[in-house]
This record gives sequence, structure tokens and C-alpha cells, in this order.
Amino acid sequence: MRETNYKFRVVEHFISINGEGTKAGQLSAFVRLQGCNLNCSYCDTKWANEANALFTSMTAKEIAEWVVTSGVENVTLTGGEPLLHKNVRMLLEELVERNLFVEIETNGSVSLEDFIHISDKITFTMDYKLPSSHMEHTMCLSNFSLLEEKDTIKFVVGTMKDLQRAKDVIDQYKLTKKCHIYLSPVFNRIEPKTIVEFMINHHMNGVNLQLQLHKFIWEPNKKGV
Repeated sequence: MRETNYKFRVVEHFISINGEGTKAGQLSAFVRLQGCNLNCSYCDTKWANEANALFTSMTAKEIAEWVVTSGVENVTLTGGEPLLHKNVRMLLEELVERNLFVEIETNGSVSLEDFIHISDKITFTMDYKLPSSHMEHTMCLSNFSLLEEKDTIKFVVGTMKDLQRAKDVIDQYKLTKKCHIYLSPVFNRIEPKTIVEFMINHHMNGVNLQLQLHKFIWEPNKKGV
């Protein structure tokens, strides 16, 4: 039985384009939940992870109704780390029951086992934290066996060491055979052309370079876009 009165701590909800991933450039309704269990060196949403971050209390039904009213069919559930939230499964079920397509942005430290088979309308974009994040030791490696073809693994790259580690992980777990793979540069820390040259030199077929579109369209630190 659903705990229908449960309130999620929503620090942002807005309509924009997806800046990353397989639906980059498409409209999406973003729902950002408060809090994260990691502290990545390059995090650009630290403000949303703080316990005192301002939030709006919303039930799963209220969130779903806001999305439906917006007229946008894609939902991006992000954070922080959205899968840490109590009753998040209830929110996911509420969204897919409205015939919405949900992308969950997850940081790679939380097991996906309880969420992966809820609906084909849900996809996962899972980070693998590389050395410069200082969070690689938190990665839940069992998730590699759970992800499906529709899902994505994202490597956020800040250094040449990160690039080499990403290649090693991709090769070791044969990730290009499992799902979509993206390399994403830390903004202003590594040049995208450096990543392209590395991809060419190492024959990284089946791997995609992605740039965060929203940081080129708007001021890089702007919220709500």
C-alpha cells in the first residue's frame, strides 16, 4: 500500500532541455531531490546536497500532476542522489502510470536491484566516479550486470588519469556491449578535444563524447535550466 501522503524534498523542479545523455536536446521536466551520500570534487550541485537546502515538500501525486500539466513527457529525476529517498519507488510508479518516460540520474554508489525492473519507461543514467572525483571507492560494481541496453553509464573526466581509468573499466566489464557509454568532460578542467584525441588513439568504438549543452546555452552555474 502506498504512503500517499509522504512528502519529497524537492529543491528544484523546472522545464528545460536535457543537457546530456541519449535524450540530449529534448524537453524534460526536471525534479531535483535534496541530499547526496557522496562529495565529488567537481560537483556542480553541492548546494542541493546540503541538509539546510531550501526545498518544496511535494507528494508523488503532486510531482506527477505538475509534470502532466507541463505537457512534457520526459522526466529527469536527479539530485543529489534520488535513489536514497524513502518511497522513491512510489514516485517512480506514479510517474510511469501517467505514461511518462523517466530518466534517473544516479551516482553509481546505490544498488539498482530494487528499481531496475519497475517499468520499461524508466531508464538509468549511472555515473562511474573516476579518480579525480575522490569517490571511486564508493562505486557499486554489481550495477554493471543489472543495466540494460536502454540505460547509460557516464564517466565524468577531469584528467588524463581519469581517461585511462575510464577505458580500463569499459574494457574490463565490456560495457559497450551492455548499454550506452558517455565520456563527459569536467567543465573548464579538461578540453573536449583531448578526450577526442584519446578516443581516436585508443580506438574507443561505441563510446560517445558528450558536452553539457545547458552550460553552453546558459551561464554555467545558472540554476533551473
